[in-house]
Amino acid sequence: MKLQLALDLVNIPEGISVVREVEAYVDVVEIGTPVVINEGLRAVKEMKEAFPNLTVLADLKIMDAGGYEVMKASEAGAGIVTVLGATDDSTIKGAVEEARKHGSEILVDMINVKDIEQRAKEVDALGVDYICVHTGYDLQAAGENSFEQLRTIKRVVKNAKTAVAGGIKLETLPEVIQAQPDLVIVGGGITGKDDKKAVAQEMQRLIKEAVTV
Repeated sequence: MKLQLALDLVNIPEGISVVREVEAYVDVVEIGTPVVINEGLRAVKEMKEAFPNLTVLADLKIMDAGGYEVMKASEAGAGIVTVLGATDDSTIKGAVEEARKHGSEILVDMINVKDIEQRAKEVDALGVDYICVHTGYDLQAAGENSFEQLRTIKRVVKNAKTAVAGGIKLETLPEVIQAQPDLVIVGGGITGKDDKKAVAQEMQRLIKEAVTV
């Protein structure tokens, strides 16, 4: 089980500064979609150069031209690239094929997929590396979370690893850990705290503790 830090509302220098605080306690750094929109793939490149030992995820939320966009993100240093589960199978296949060439991985984000169980089975058969249940900002505001969806995909996914994102905080982390995802994605639950290092350290401790039990 790994901990991923999602950076969404920062520029490149701010992002690097945040990661410097918590780098000892996170495994993956996510360059969030807003950062990619504002800064481009340069944000991925500069983050990877600053922290060569961390995996950098490019949250491109690919919906079309899967092969091309994965190629560009991988060239920039992304170890993981996101594709939307709502897209066509051919887009996911193209993304997977390109990722294999570069030694990078594909995470399929199931945000707004209506039949999570059925689509997870289909996506799992396409050779992706991660399937992620994700409650977006707008639904979080309405009080939804991803924990039940995580349990659903854990039942049906046979090959891919599982990930969970959306509103995870230190207080809710134990509930997430119980469902045993392979990747726990935390954004504001770390970046919104005054003592980011202490929160990340405690999250990593809880994760490691769960793995060794």
